[in-house]
Amino acid sequence: MIEASGDDHVLHIVIDADHHGQRVDHALARLSDLSRSRIQKLISDGCVTNVSSASAHVHAGEAYAITLPPAKALGLQAEDIPLDILYEDEHLLVINKPAGMVVHPGAGHANGTLVHALLHHCPSLPGINGVERPGIIHRLDKDTSGSLAVAKSEVAHVRLVEMFSRHDIDRQYLAWCRGSPGWGRRRIDLAIGRHPRHRQKMHVLERGKPAVTEAQVERRYDGFCRLRLTLHTGRTHQIRVHLSHIGLPIIGDAVYARRFKAGKHVPEPAASAINSMPRQALHAEVLGFSHPVTGKQVRCIAPWPEDLLKLSEAFEASYA
Repeated sequence: MIEASGDDHVLHIVIDADHHGQRVDHALARLSDLSRSRIQKLISDGCVTNVSSASAHVHAGEAYAITLPPAKALGLQAEDIPLDILYEDEHLLVINKPAGMVVHPGAGHANGTLVHALLHHCPSLPGINGVERPGIIHRLDKDTSGSLAVAKSEVAHVRLVEMFSRHDIDRQYLAWCRGSPGWGRRRIDLAIGRHPRHRQKMHVLERGKPAVTEAQVERRYDGFCRLRLTLHTGRTHQIRVHLSHIGLPIIGDAVYARRFKAGKHVPEPAASAINSMPRQALHAEVLGFSHPVTGKQVRCIAPWPEDLLKLSEAFEASYA
């Protein structure tokens, strides 16, 4: 149970029979959903009652209080950037990220990122691992739009990370692709790793990390299609790499698709929409999960952005 105590948060933990005899850092980490290293640091800082050493052992029925001190400042300037919020409560929020927005600051992106926007939206944002920062659980590429979850508390962050690592999340994407497959549904099970020559790219590799994408054809056009894709793993650029590898590159993908210009064989207005597409036509539409604190079901559906609406309408008008 989590109780507020002034500007701090206090976790009250009672040791159960399943954790009797374990090291205190191990038991408290499991029962609090904080990391073991975080518990060890809190013990050394005197933030855990009834214990002075992380190597001590616990007994069933013992009670501990873990105080989470105010988080250290991240050192970034909050920016008043509008956010399209699909869901929010005291523990987490789900954002409909627009294409073009970078999630984390980095080389070439010192400001204007989702992190900067979140720091403004959540001025009293709790710390994650003791540092005041938004709890980014997963990422979307800069030019991919759609649903993205963010933790607002340390406990929610740890539990959501575990859920993503176990793949207990319903993640559905839509992609508009070149090509029309002969199948209606396909499981793409191809390992992915860093490209051996182009280190900024990912590639299908026999010795890569397991990567599984479920693909279903939603709409067929003459030489194009719209796919619904369900992620069973979360590798970098997974969908873009998998679809390119099986001959269904995403329209507008400048990294994993050969340069393509719709010619006279593609009717208007589809040709114009394809040629003017400014980014990969990929959208994280659905994000569903059990709430990490309350257990209730959360299901967010990100509306299609204007560029994908126009692309879809152009296909429907051209191939009606």
